[in-house]
Amino acid sequence: MRNNNEKSTNSEIAQEKDLTKDEYFSIIESLLFVSGEPLTLKQIASIIKLSSKRTKDLLKDMTVKYRQKSRGIKILNNEDKYSLVTKTENSYYVEELLGNNSRQSLSQASLETLAIIAYKQPITRIDIDEIRGVKSDRAISTLVERKLIKENGRLSVPGRPILYGTTEEFLKYFGLENINEIPSIEEFHLD
Repeated sequence: MRNNNEKSTNSEIAQEKDLTKDEYFSIIESLLFVSGEPLTLKQIASIIKLSSKRTKDLLKDMTVKYRQKSRGIKILNNEDKYSLVTKTENSYYVEELLGNNSRQSLSQASLETLAIIAYKQPITRIDIDEIRGVKSDRAISTLVERKLIKENGRLSVPGRPILYGTTEEFLKYFGLENINEIPSIEEFHLD
């Protein structure tokens, strides 16, 4: 176990030493792997003692590097919160290892509700119901339970209805790096 003097010495070494890009990649990869939870750009920059801009540039380069077919993981970025996730195309094998099907299919109602939330977020249940033409309580409950959506505050109107939005789990489920990767609605119009 390290004592406080060793920690400060290592910290001083990191500050004094001009690390290579690959060394920073290695450090960031370790941080994301160990954290288990998404880390903010600010947290990563603070730990590696670089500016947010330089850290973001490193993360962009890492993201490109992880897109190679030979890699089994990728970097997920959601609103400048970063995490390591397995590639979608490897999910079958991961499920085999874990012995369960974590990607159980969603009902048609849940998929419709999720699509509406993804494209219109933040959105209230009443607005979802109006778009779908039926009640969405059960679908919303299922999606919250599966952590695909979450409460994103409340609308500033009488009754203060809950606003819903997608989560990082949503991005993982669909293999997206960020919400901007969802196809535009225009791409779905069949003429």
